[in-house]
Amino acid sequence: MSNKKFYITAAIPYVNAKPHIGHALEFTQVDTIARYHKLLGEDVLSLSGGDENALKNIQAADAAGVSVQEFVDKNTELFRQLAISLDAEFGAWQKGSDKQTHYPSVQKLWNLCEKDIYKEKYEGLYCVGCETFYSPDELNEKGECFEHPGKPLQEVSEENYFFALSKYQDKLIELIKSDELKIIPETRKNETLSFLSQPLQDISISRTNERAKKWGVPVPGDDNQRIYVWFDALNIYQSGIGFGWDEKKYKKWWPADIHAIGKGIIRFHTVYWPAFLLSAQLPLPKSIFVHGYFTVDGQKMSKTLGNVVDPSDLIAKYGADGLRYYLLAKFSPFLDGDFSEQRLKEAYNADLANGLGNLIARVAKLCEANNISAGKDSLHKFHKSVVENFETYRFDYALGSIWERVATLNKLIDLKKPWEAPLEKARLFVELIEGLREIAFDLKPFLPETAEKIRKQFSGPKIKSEKPLFPRL
Repeated sequence: MSNKKFYITAAIPYVNAKPHIGHALEFTQVDTIARYHKLLGEDVLSLSGGDENALKNIQAADAAGVSVQEFVDKNTELFRQLAISLDAEFGAWQKGSDKQTHYPSVQKLWNLCEKDIYKEKYEGLYCVGCETFYSPDELNEKGECFEHPGKPLQEVSEENYFFALSKYQDKLIELIKSDELKIIPETRKNETLSFLSQPLQDISISRTNERAKKWGVPVPGDDNQRIYVWFDALNIYQSGIGFGWDEKKYKKWWPADIHAIGKGIIRFHTVYWPAFLLSAQLPLPKSIFVHGYFTVDGQKMSKTLGNVVDPSDLIAKYGADGLRYYLLAKFSPFLDGDFSEQRLKEAYNADLANGLGNLIARVAKLCEANNISAGKDSLHKFHKSVVENFETYRFDYALGSIWERVATLNKLIDLKKPWEAPLEKARLFVELIEGLREIAFDLKPFLPETAEKIRKQFSGPKIKSEKPLFPRL
């Protein structure tokens, strides 16, 4: 184990509804990055949890006829179970309603930012979906939020606490341009700088008890207001590792090496969050990785269309690694993608069942028939192509390079025909076994269960045929 730490976070999902395929994508990406760094010998921690103090959770709990606490407890657990079923290992899972750790952490951040906080009356258009106010020039031609078209905005008038965001505009531009706060990919960096080219407005960071229904973290010294969800939820990245309740743990892990987020919440992570941290005089995260969104069979996911994809159903059909492979191999990490179960099934059969699975079965059968011993396994490092593509988070290219080697080994068997050329067998089996072990090692971050099965099957001493890794569908 090296002395180097690596702290990565997934976005903290709203828990007003069950998880969908987009959450599975992000959990898988984060877990893959975390596993890669563990295999480099680093001390790794990954975090997610539940964004539980949002107004939309209160509304959803009311509609369900249950208490807010009961509602968020149940739904946050669904997200945690999704992570488990995906083999996504989160070392920290922080709930926004945790009064022992999260509440004191958020109030500490508030107190550290106090010099930049003031109270003012405000009127504006509020999107409950985004949990933020928008000015008219930030809306589409119908006066709707771009993230939630078709949903009317609320006209809100109340007295809130504000944060002096405008004060940090120049510093944010400097940090982002210099890559001290690195935004990946470059297109999202440019998008943020474009937003920062316009004058920044100060932002509301509290809600009245009347509107928040006394749910959420109380404003220090003013029990009539609750701290606004973004000031609250972004701090889960700190509260989950001890900020405000375990300073030793916090100092070990902070700052985050990478926040992984969807494109819809880029402003909150690249502008609001670093500004809060600058105000509090706390270290900033090192980088922010921004992925795209999924449509489903060409249409935006929506409850109305009934096309919201439940990843748990897919894991039951294709296995965790079957779904992980499709999400990582068949989509650019940075662009929007169109999810299709039909294409998932095609990728499963072509690449996993007929490609890797068939190669494993062929080699194992040949080894068993020829009574081949596995021999000593050498120490492995990641293949150069895997390392190069991980540096730019191109999971799709990395897996593509691994599958090229799968194809090469399959062709090698066809070319050498060991069943016809016994003199070639010894050398060939060494090459095939070592090639499969190298592939298994390279697959560890992406398909952990599959990698371990291959390793065990070819660790010997005798190699035997086993049931197919990926039964053809």
